[in-house]
Amino acid sequence: MTIARWTVRATRRRVVELLRREPLTVSALAEELGLTSSAVRVHVAALEGEGLVRRVGVARGLNRPAAIYQLAPGVDALLCATYVPFTANLLQTMGEELPAPRVARLMRLAGRRLASRHGRTSGRLTQRAQAASDFLNELGALTEVEAAAAGGRVVIRGYDCPLAAAVDCRPEVCQALESFVAELVRVPVRERCDRRSSRPRCRFELQPPSVATSRRVVGPPPA
Repeated sequence: MTIARWTVRATRRRVVELLRREPLTVSALAEELGLTSSAVRVHVAALEGEGLVRRVGVARGLNRPAAIYQLAPGVDALLCATYVPFTANLLQTMGEELPAPRVARLMRLAGRRLASRHGRTSGRLTQRAQAASDFLNELGALTEVEAAAAGGRVVIRGYDCPLAAAVDCRPEVCQALESFVAELVRVPVRERCDRRSSRPRCRFELQPPSVATSRRVVGPPPA
């Protein structure tokens, strides 16, 4: 990932942090960030397009009216760090109280529901994979799309895991993210995550429609 992309992500994360405190106009955000209003407007528009930010009113003053922005409903839940240890304990409890197939099914449904909030991606498979990678990064992961592997497969490789505290060698968590990616890219996906190292890492193999395989894959039929 280039320094430019890191800068963009850091700036947008800072915008989100400011809007977690209170609704603000572009001018107010620019003053806090030390950037021009034009530069901030680009970031806000991108966040609005991703469904993370929305307009909630208009500030009227001496100059022309300015739109007021705040976080979209539900975004706080995605940002709250408390949910990770809570999820880890919830998964442990589910594993103790429910049969393994039931836990796996619930986690897949959770992944699909999460994906439905983002909407499906468009373009070629590599473009859809990049959009899915960007979504995972917004959730706190650090992933990149690799060049097509043997057989035309595309791989999303992670350098960490956004749910590392909840994984703890439990494949159900990775299966939830597997379903999340599959819903976004609209092709079967197989997770090959590293859950046993000291730093769990995500890895998802996207199967193009032409690849025939007898191994287990997850995802809706190609559109």
